[in-house]
Amino acid sequence: MLEKGLTFTAHTTVTENNTAATLGSGDMNVFATPALVALMEHAAMLCVAPHLPEGSTTVGSLIHTSHLKPSALGASVEATAELTEVDGRKLTFRVSAHEGDKLVGEGTHVRFIVDRERFLAKL
Repeated sequence: MLEKGLTFTAHTTVTENNTAATLGSGDMNVFATPALVALMEHAAMLCVAPHLPEGSTTVGSLIHTSHLKPSALGASVEATAELTEVDGRKLTFRVSAHEGDKLVGEGTHVRFIVDRERFLAKL
């Protein structure tokens, strides 16, 4: 059962693979904003995954985020998603990312529950 208040935290380490220079979102070897957004989405997806009906998943639809502070190579970054609203198939999350005690990003994220087979059949 999906209920407000569910949370999940996903972790990553800043490596050459997820820097702005590698992903093309900038030219410095710091944690890329697209990688931050992906980590937040990953946390939201995993937050609700165990509570979905068989054959269902969620897909991202909207994200509003601020990337507030840089994270250097080797830094550990964690993103937490909290389910704040359930409106039928529409799920809204509060997301935040930290490097230790330092808030590095925050925002909101919307996902929709979909049936995997029906979703893929639309391709």
